[in-house]
Amino acid sequence: MDIRQVEYFAEVAKQRNFTKAASVLHISQPSLSKTIKNLENELGATLFFRGSKQLELTDAGQAFLINAMNVLDAFNNLTSELNDVIHLKKGEIKIGIPPIIGAAFFSKLISNYKEAHPSFDMTLHEVGSNKIKQGVNEGELDIGLICNIPIKNESFEIIKLLKDPLMLIVHANHPLAKRESIDFFDIRQESFILYRHDFSLHDRIMEACQLHGFQPTIVCESSQKDFMIEMVEAKLGIALLPSKICKQIHTKAIKTVPFTNPTVHLELGMIWKRNKYLSFAVREFIGSAEQYVTYEY
Repeated sequence: MDIRQVEYFAEVAKQRNFTKAASVLHISQPSLSKTIKNLENELGATLFFRGSKQLELTDAGQAFLINAMNVLDAFNNLTSELNDVIHLKKGEIKIGIPPIIGAAFFSKLISNYKEAHPSFDMTLHEVGSNKIKQGVNEGELDIGLICNIPIKNESFEIIKLLKDPLMLIVHANHPLAKRESIDFFDIRQESFILYRHDFSLHDRIMEACQLHGFQPTIVCESSQKDFMIEMVEAKLGIALLPSKICKQIHTKAIKTVPFTNPTVHLELGMIWKRNKYLSFAVREFIGSAEQYVTYEY
């Protein structure tokens, strides 16, 4: 049995006449009669009583008609919804994004995309890059916007979006606040307010410290840049933040100092699982992100 047979049966039941039904369906009357006969043989039941004046549904036909209409309604709803999805009237996407970068780098992208696709269901998960990679790999996330993307990974497709150097932020009364620029080695004796260990920038900063021959003193780890800034403002230590975030710090109590030779960069990228089917919504978001970054940066 296929949907065409069900459609033909429903039209015959509506018209109670093979000739009229064939005309509505734009097929020949013999072809329609044959289709209905094959359906009856397949079901093992007579669906129509073929009287002298018009067709009448048998008890089996009445029962089949009720279910047939439900099937046709469900099929029509399905085809309409699929058409909506294809044209991005509906869709769903789950995105992982580190809270340390979200508002500064991608809030406008997400806002514009939601405005363009108001029926689009988008869920944002704010977690560190390492957890985002895990979520994408396990299928819990469709796309991950991550910091310091892996150079090569057999599990992911990767797009590099932008690269932003980290800058030092210190209290305005700190001796280093007077410097126009600074070498990384000059912060070896400072107390660090660092990203949490599940953020890849945590690893990059630790590697940079080791490269310059020292182990940093860590007084606090956080996933929230606002909290890190507040800790620096309270004179509890120094922090390293992406330059784009530093430009959004407007308090006079904080001074930002660039590195003479930037050692650590925030490399933003987008990943999705390799060899996984991408919905129209996901593919459209990927394309929009590439265009947005190209335009914005």
